[in-house]
Amino acid sequence: MKFYFLSIIIIFRPFVFEGQVPNEKIDSFYLENGIKFTIDRPLDFNKKRNTVIVFYALPNGNTTEQTMGKKIEAGDDWHYDIQHIRAQTKFLRREMKRSNLFVIYLENVYKSWPVWKQKNSNYRLVIPRLIDSLTELIEADNKVVYLNGHSGGGSFIFGYLDGVQKIPDLVKRISFIDSDYGYDSSYYTKISSWLQRDSKAYLNVFAYNDSIALFNGKSIVSPKGGTWYKSHLLLHHLESEFKFKKKTTDSLIIYVSQSKQVQFFFKVSIDRGIYHTQQVELNGFIHSILCGTKNDSRRYTYYGERIYKNLIE
Repeated sequence: MKFYFLSIIIIFRPFVFEGQVPNEKIDSFYLENGIKFTIDRPLDFNKKRNTVIVFYALPNGNTTEQTMGKKIEAGDDWHYDIQHIRAQTKFLRREMKRSNLFVIYLENVYKSWPVWKQKNSNYRLVIPRLIDSLTELIEADNKVVYLNGHSGGGSFIFGYLDGVQKIPDLVKRISFIDSDYGYDSSYYTKISSWLQRDSKAYLNVFAYNDSIALFNGKSIVSPKGGTWYKSHLLLHHLESEFKFKKKTTDSLIIYVSQSKQVQFFFKVSIDRGIYHTQQVELNGFIHSILCGTKNDSRRYTYYGERIYKNLIE
């Protein structure tokens, strides 16, 4: 049974965040295999509503608390001010009033999903079971799963894909926010089959031109090792089966499939700069959830001003 997995390995150490607003409750739990998951659930939960469960795999080097974000004070670590997933979740709940929105943060003891997978050779079993078990624990009549992650969090998503023969119908959205470093052609069939099988399945991919980015005058990735190359490779594969329209803004190159199921957002670089975290910070998490829906770019702009700034605590 799926519940057996969690009943054996959960060590209950609930942690309730101070200053919680009336429409959320946040608790954290630890697993024996070095995984920590934190559930941000709506207090006005109604099991009859459509329920969206977002699994957000953390980026390398960040804690859950840093990923959630907070108002910065003197002496605070800068990591608290680069994602603000908690505040972006509050904005999303305002936009998705007819749905229950759960966000489950996924962290591990190494603060790196690529390293955790190297240390846990059974990850192909563990990751899908974790997703299944946590999904079943949320007792809702109609629920869907979104897989989401930034930076090294994309490795968690690929770990999930490694562990399933096909992407389940319950999974309705996969979002790589500058995180598809691990993509190769071996994943294409599963992704393509999922999109073609289900017209309500969505894939969105965010990347910047890290192939030319410099840090202290040195390249940060090899020409084919970053998300710019891997995202274009995935786009190239998808173009064999989907028709895309290309549009540009002052800072983005965007590819959208005719059905709006698939979207790519490429941040251009004219200064060889690093734009890794900005893709989350500048309403990126919001856009990863809403793009392709009726709320796409409604009351917010991707890669624009922080629309959630007044929701940061």
